[in-house]
Amino acid sequence: MAVTVFVVVGLFSSAAAVLHDSGSEEGWRLAGIRGLGLVIPVLCAIGAVGVIWLGWSSLRLTGDITSAVAWLQGGRGETIESSRNPFVEAINSAFDRCTNQAAESQEHLIDSKIQVQLAQRQQKNTESIIYSMRDAVIVVDEYDKLLMANEAAGNLFGFDYKNSHYKSVAELAGADHSGFVDFLTSSKKSRARATRREIEFSISTGEDARATKDVRAAARVFDCVVSCVFDENEQICGAAAVLHDITREREVSQMKNDFVSHVSHELKTPLASITACSEMLADGEADDEKTRKEFYSVIQNQARRLNRLIEDILNISRIESGLIKVSKEQASLTMLIEEQLQMIRSYAEEKNIKIIGQKPIVFDQVRVDKDMVSQVIVNLLSNAIKYTPGGGSVRIETEVDEIERLVRVTVIDTGVGIPEDEVEHVFEKFYRVGANKKQAKGTGLGLNLVKQIVEKVHDGRVFVTSEVGEGSTFGFELPLATGEMAVRQRRT
Repeated sequence: MAVTVFVVVGLFSSAAAVLHDSGSEEGWRLAGIRGLGLVIPVLCAIGAVGVIWLGWSSLRLTGDITSAVAWLQGGRGETIESSRNPFVEAINSAFDRCTNQAAESQEHLIDSKIQVQLAQRQQKNTESIIYSMRDAVIVVDEYDKLLMANEAAGNLFGFDYKNSHYKSVAELAGADHSGFVDFLTSSKKSRARATRREIEFSISTGEDARATKDVRAAARVFDCVVSCVFDENEQICGAAAVLHDITREREVSQMKNDFVSHVSHELKTPLASITACSEMLADGEADDEKTRKEFYSVIQNQARRLNRLIEDILNISRIESGLIKVSKEQASLTMLIEEQLQMIRSYAEEKNIKIIGQKPIVFDQVRVDKDMVSQVIVNLLSNAIKYTPGGGSVRIETEVDEIERLVRVTVIDTGVGIPEDEVEHVFEKFYRVGANKKQAKGTGLGLNLVKQIVEKVHDGRVFVTSEVGEGSTFGFELPLATGEMAVRQRRT
């Protein structure tokens, strides 16, 4: 304010002096000099005032900005004095809104990250469950493109389950499994929540096909369940298929049916003979003593046969269920064999078959149930004699393997032999070689009982080799008494 007054006074003074001296040339010159001397200070004063005002405004704005930055960074620093400037007040309001929006965005971002992590964890858990399942699992989209599959499915259909995503299931399954692809497609078209069907796959390669020559045995049956997946609009967005291998269940069911059928057949034969003879005796058709004795003999023989059949069935059932009572004690196999040879020689002599015994063995002690092992020896010897024509021979040998700590018993005959494709089935229940059924009667349970006693009760092993027209060799191995535990641990 003082500067302004000074400038105004100076201007009036200069003007008065100019008017006073303007009448002469000298006056005009003096007035010009005086005016110039006055204008220069005035200009300097105005410049100084401008510089001071700009500096003051800059400091004020700088302070406001500094306070704003400090407030944004710390949230508890100095606040901007909004009352000093409307522009700064607007900036503060904008900063407040931005800060609030940033905080909300940060919270939404954290929530989104948590939800993504939970979704990823759930997806990994689901994948782990599917990959660990033994059943084959296949998940496809609405276009039958593969979304997910486990190792069991890859092995079944023959594709790389890790690197086959978004490929056509029809292409991955191939023509050999077209039945499954058709079932999957039809299930989606029917829009059924769950559809079940049994599908049979023929295995042309792999261990199953190499392990057997039976084409039917190489086929595998699966219980296939297809479930459609719907979105929120009840539109099909995919499907999941689970294939459970029920081949073993089917085999067990068939074995049960065969067992019942065989038992019924074997029971009918002796019962029919007993019934017929008893009825004839009751009707008085046997007038003489000789005929009655024949009927009595038939009834006794068939009754014994029936009793043996029932005992064999019960023994096999007890062994398989683990309910049979076993009484093991240390015994010499040589002595057990010699006892059974004395019983079987008369049967061999009736057929004119020579029995060749074994040489004495110094140590062949085993820990066994004597009655069971005696039954094994009798069954092998009687089978050899039964299927050996008159004039042949049956030889029994015992060998001790000190390295393996085993004792091996073999029964060698010169009988009719067994066809190569039937050798592996001779230890099955009720199985009888078709070509040899006319040679002798039997139930087909004797060799199965031998297998059960040797392998399940005594931790041994049975074996057989045969050639048609040359004879057969049946045998079994048992651990020596001193090495029984070692053999069991090694086989486990």
